[in-house]
This record gives sequence, structure tokens and C-alpha cells, in this order.
Amino acid sequence: MSNPKRPNALSWLALSALVIVLDQLTKYWVLTALPEYTAIPVIEGIWNWYRTYNTGAAFSFLSDAGGWQKYFFVILAVGICGLLGYWLSRTPRHDWKTALPYALVIGGAIGNVIDRLIHGHVVDFIQWHWQDWYWPAFNIADAAIVGGAVGIALYGLFSGQAKPGRAAE
Repeated sequence: MSNPKRPNALSWLALSALVIVLDQLTKYWVLTALPEYTAIPVIEGIWNWYRTYNTGAAFSFLSDAGGWQKYFFVILAVGICGLLGYWLSRTPRHDWKTALPYALVIGGAIGNVIDRLIHGHVVDFIQWHWQDWYWPAFNIADAAIVGGAVGIALYGLFSGQAKPGRAAE
């Protein structure tokens, strides 16, 4: 149980807010300045701006499910953000290895929820490729979610805490 006198990591939600603002500003730019489904090279042969839409989740998972997935992903994101927010409230403020990834996931998830509620889909626009191999287009919110998830996984794997009762190998 955390000490109520010790500051918690909820101040890291400022990073979540920054991710949301950057995500929504870039998507506004995309919707007002980029043509749909037209690659605009940023670095020839590697990186394009490419305005597209995703009604599903990562890699267009459930994108053709008929519409119910919008509400499913909104509810899932709100639930995950609530859980991570609760965990932030129980995390010491100085524990950046825990707080940073949680804040990134929260900001990214809310950025995409805003898209789903306003547009009915997520606006994607960053496209990486090599020759004829194209990575699925993504956005700032997606990058924050992936970065946060990787941080959570790495910290979980390499936190240096031995499991009790296991013999040294």
C-alpha cells in the first residue's frame, strides 16, 4: 500500500495530456492539408505522409466487423486508462520507469478514443516502407501506445527483482 504522504505519479498525466494535444494537432493538420490515400514522400523510399483511416485496432484488426468494434475499442481504452490511472495513483512520483510508460499509453489511448468518437475511425498518416514492403500507417497516439507498452514490458522483464523461492541458476 502506498504512503498517502508520499507524492504519487498522477502528475505524469501532464505527459498524457501532451501526447493527446500533439496527436490531435497532427491529425487536424492531416485532415486539412493532406489528400486521402496519396503518398507524399518525406524521405524517398523510406517515409511517406499517407492519410488513411482505421476502423479497427492495430494492423486493422476487426476493421470490417460492421461498426460494433468502435464501441468495443472505446470501452476497452477507457477501462485500460482507468486501470493505468489507478496504478499511477499508487506509484511513487519519482518512479519514472513505471510512470512514463503508463502515461504514454493513457495519452495514446485517449487520442485514438477522441478520433473514434468524433470521426468513427482513427486517422493514420505516418507510413514507413522499404522498397515494396509497407508497414501499416500509424499516428502519434499509436506510437505513444507502442512506446509505452514496450516500456511496460521491458521494465517488467528487466526490473532486477528475483522471484522468491527460485534457486539461482
